[in-house]
Amino acid sequence: MQHEPISLTELEKQVCACHACSLADARTQTVFGDGDPHARVMIIGEAPGKNEDLQGKPFVGAAGKYLQELLALAHLEREQVFIANVLKCRPPSNRDPKPEEIQLCAPFLRMQTRAIDPEFIVTLGNFATKFILKTDVGITHLHGQLHQTGKFKVLPVYHPAAALYDPKKRSALEQDFTLLGQLLAAE
Repeated sequence: MQHEPISLTELEKQVCACHACSLADARTQTVFGDGDPHARVMIIGEAPGKNEDLQGKPFVGAAGKYLQELLALAHLEREQVFIANVLKCRPPSNRDPKPEEIQLCAPFLRMQTRAIDPEFIVTLGNFATKFILKTDVGITHLHGQLHQTGKFKVLPVYHPAAALYDPKKRSALEQDFTLLGQLLAAE
């Protein structure tokens, strides 16, 4: 489905109401998202950490640099994808989101996904995968397997931060991004 071109600024106005949410009070900035709002690939990570909060942009630390390497395996550059976070306002100290936090953020991520309208959604890690696929099955069992959720093709992968410290996850993640590149080329 083709939709009218939209700027990232306009997209943020339309689908991000985080400024009206009480979860945003503890944040320096609202980490909305970054990249091409017309991307074929949307990458959904977990809540932003301290670096993301300070810079207002997802994936800016070591995991962000590694993500750029992974994107190259899929023949993509960071500017060609849209990177979002599941809970954009969650305080960095809160590693276990409460159901009410998820409930507050879910509609805005859903609106954001519909507005961008990607072909593929890549979920990074357990939380993002469970959130998008609405499953209790962990990333260990789901990574690298293409799933259909509504009209979106979803590819769950390990979080790049976890792969920085675990060679097995690193190898799996690199294979998964190579697969993503093959899937994109086949379309």
